[in-house]
Amino acid sequence: MLKYRNRVLGFLFLLLVITYLDRVCISVAGPRMQEALHIGPIGWGWVAGIFTLSYAVFEIPSGALGDRIGPRRVLTRIVLWWSAFTSLTGLVTGLYPLLLTRFLFGMGEAGAYPNASVAVARWFPLHERGRAFGVTLMAAQLGGAFAPLLVVPIQNHYGWRASFYVFGVLGVAWSGAWYWWFRDSPAEKPGVSQAELDETRGLISKAHHSLPWKIALRSGNFWAAMGVAVCYVYTFYFFQSWFHTYLVKGRGYSENGLLLSSLPFFVAACTNLAGGLASNALVKKLGLKWGRRSIGLAGLGIAAPSMIAVMFTHQWLWVLFLLSLSYGGVAFQQPIVFAVCLDIGGEYAGQIVGAMNTAAQIGSLASSLAFGYLVSHFGSYNEPFVPMAALLLAGACLWLKIDPTQRLISAPVGSPGWN
Repeated sequence: MLKYRNRVLGFLFLLLVITYLDRVCISVAGPRMQEALHIGPIGWGWVAGIFTLSYAVFEIPSGALGDRIGPRRVLTRIVLWWSAFTSLTGLVTGLYPLLLTRFLFGMGEAGAYPNASVAVARWFPLHERGRAFGVTLMAAQLGGAFAPLLVVPIQNHYGWRASFYVFGVLGVAWSGAWYWWFRDSPAEKPGVSQAELDETRGLISKAHHSLPWKIALRSGNFWAAMGVAVCYVYTFYFFQSWFHTYLVKGRGYSENGLLLSSLPFFVAACTNLAGGLASNALVKKLGLKWGRRSIGLAGLGIAAPSMIAVMFTHQWLWVLFLLSLSYGGVAFQQPIVFAVCLDIGGEYAGQIVGAMNTAAQIGSLASSLAFGYLVSHFGSYNEPFVPMAALLLAGACLWLKIDPTQRLISAPVGSPGWN
């Protein structure tokens, strides 16, 4: 019989598909939008960056809200909000209305990952969390992979605005089904078997108070996790913001050629899942510390040299292959970043994931702005890859500083979260 937590995983899978369809839609539409709205490289950098700015500001409050009142209500609000602003993106008439729309979009979407993580923390035992994050993050990459396949034909037939109207509807349907079916813990859900209740009982308590930030901010473990997030997301966000513009303007792809841009996202989908499954196996074999750490080292250790090679490659197919390899390496370790937040955060999982995602948005904002300014300054699309490669190497080194066996807030064996 299918366990109820796997049905929860199915809902989270669809959530992340829709999230990245909506996010990557603007990247695919980017070349057309820049031409139609007369936006240059620096302006487009701000379009990409303003989303991450508001997203970062509201990540921790939204994660804390999920810890207190549960992800059922919070995710419903989040998805309805971002669906509205996805559709409204199709109505903008210039740079400044687009900046306002993207800022409000980021404000509303903030908290999606922290609250999905709260759902995982309450429904999945520790040894299954790597798999759970692997599956859900794989879904995000599939959303990114499907976006060009859907957006390009819609743009060709109906214009770039129509794609935003279409994608805005999907989240409304998901949020209605989620609110009707999901419950914030297995004990609240009718039909969950006694065996599954026993497996999940006492996993985590509902936190009715804030994380003791003074303790967290004195933890080297905490700062190492935040540092990894900044380093890998600097490159990760390139694929959500500048990737399609880079292929068209930096590598001469045609609009129909953007259909090939799905390849890195399909590769990342596979490596997201592979990273989660590999961590599950390695945690059992090597223990929690190296079962998590080894995935991070391998992923970023592959991504960095691949990104360096892109700068010295001129053949378009090899460029796409190397970018796929780099993105795949980043995605391989991504589920473990989230799993580590649950490992060290315990009952404050939503707030720790919110903090990690806030740190990550520093990387996103810096990436989106730096890319535009570097292209404008050097007149080339090659130089922006230098800081990407450097930060990927730094992130690999920081994985050696992370110890997922060390809780930020100590709790005795047998207390909630230690099962």
